[in-house]
Amino acid sequence: MSNNNKQTLDVTSSPHIKNPETTSTIMLDVIIALIPAAAWGVYVFGKRALAVILMSVLSAVLFEGLYQHYKHIPLTIKDGSAVVTGLLLALCLPVSVPIWIPVVGSFFAIVVVKQLFGGIGKNIVNPAVAARAFLLLICHKMMTFYTAPYTKLPLIKNVSKSVGVSPTPLSYLNEGKLPECSLFDAILGNVSGTIGEVSVVLLFVGGIYLLIRKTIKWYIPVSYISTVVLLSLMFPQVNSTFAFTQFEVFSGGLILGAIFMATDYATSPVTKWGRIIYGIGCGVLTVIIRFCFKQVEAVPFAILIMNFASRYLDIYIRPSKVWLKKRTK
Repeated sequence: MSNNNKQTLDVTSSPHIKNPETTSTIMLDVIIALIPAAAWGVYVFGKRALAVILMSVLSAVLFEGLYQHYKHIPLTIKDGSAVVTGLLLALCLPVSVPIWIPVVGSFFAIVVVKQLFGGIGKNIVNPAVAARAFLLLICHKMMTFYTAPYTKLPLIKNVSKSVGVSPTPLSYLNEGKLPECSLFDAILGNVSGTIGEVSVVLLFVGGIYLLIRKTIKWYIPVSYISTVVLLSLMFPQVNSTFAFTQFEVFSGGLILGAIFMATDYATSPVTKWGRIIYGIGCGVLTVIIRFCFKQVEAVPFAILIMNFASRYLDIYIRPSKVWLKKRTK
């Protein structure tokens, strides 16, 4: 056989299976999925909500660009990950926060949580969740000063306390009372809360979009929400068990956290059963913090704790090996 007829085998490094998805396409999907809830937040809370969102997103992109420029490492602001972090953080904030709050939060999320650990994919906790928890710890009063929907607020100036605090549905539940609003208003988004968590319907629409696009899997959101439903039915804090469970699920940022934060690629397990256990853990911790410690903002701390447990779930819950037996002639 001549050398011309010989077939050569090209040996290359992994990965050998190519996927058209990139970080940019994934982040774009998340941004598209969040736009409906963000738009509703601007509609309900006014132009100030838009100012908070823009300040959070722009500062997140700016901090990432400045850090990478200063450290002389390749710029990654075009991949959209900083935009997603800034957008998620903004949707977790009350519209009444001073305009510098999203800037501080973005700095903590991008520089401290993300870049100091090596950049995207190397952070051990979700940057937006960590930033929200950080702001809750250092600025608790500002982070829990909720105003009523459709209240006219100044665009940039600090919101006066004379505007008045409007309790969220979850605040009523923590006091052992059912909210004064209807369940329909809670689901639609005509209630007090953070900019992006109030419209459960539009958050579900975004989640369905991500599932269709296969950007996320159902394991974490379903196991997380189902656990909260089950435990709320088992341990109701008011007389009406069914109504209590409905408001526990459809308020307090549970849907936003379960769909958009707990599913973060870098900080959640990679296996099916690991993700299910991770979601159950988030649900159990959310209920414990809400019921035992009477804390409205339970979701970010529950997700943070499970972020730290994610690595161990990957270690101890591995897919079983498949042994292929040679066929005998």
